[in-house]
Amino acid sequence: MVTALLLSGGTGTRMGVETPKQYIKVKGRMIIDYCLQTLLGHEAIDAVQIVADKMWQEKILACVENIWCGKFRGFSQPGKTRQLSVWNGLTDIRKYAGNGDHVLIHDAARPLVSAQQITDCLEAVKAGHDGALPVLPMKDTVYYSEDGAAVTSLLERSRIYAGQAPELFVLGKYYEANRALFPERILRINGSTEPAVMAGMDIAMIPGDEGNFKITTKADLERFEEIIK
Repeated sequence: MVTALLLSGGTGTRMGVETPKQYIKVKGRMIIDYCLQTLLGHEAIDAVQIVADKMWQEKILACVENIWCGKFRGFSQPGKTRQLSVWNGLTDIRKYAGNGDHVLIHDAARPLVSAQQITDCLEAVKAGHDGALPVLPMKDTVYYSEDGAAVTSLLERSRIYAGQAPELFVLGKYYEANRALFPERILRINGSTEPAVMAGMDIAMIPGDEGNFKITTKADLERFEEIIK
């Protein structure tokens, strides 16, 4: 069983608007609707769990009903941090999925995820890995600074990658990897794959997709609008 965990609890403060970015409408559809269509429509995804604030759940349900296929399993409450939102989702998913099943974590602010990218993640774990992470190679020269004011050293670009979503994990192992970080360390987690790496899980890297960008700024939103047009 593969359950998609869609994270939609962010406030979108960096956009400088009152409406969280994932609920902004583009061509008459909320941004979350675009990735929901891909997740619910993928033949290998058996269930979808959504992390979302209660005030937005009714609007999300309206999207789900438009593409209803019986896969939507319920809502989870957002946490104080992104990883605590993931934790809440994992806790709810374990009520109907087993430890040997898989969870695919995706951000609602990445509306252009492709069915092929999801398939590639699933193919990677079939080879025996504990999870899969799409990555992009770094194009620019990367520097390290200890104080944020001056360059300390040059990093080897060929060994550095930018992680994307969706990220796929064996449910039981990933749940335990997160549980081991309570109560303090989980608050410092920045990416979904980080707990898995800390726990020694075998995470395969697969080629990412330049088009699967995250809408964070107004420039990102404008780029998405141009693509949809």
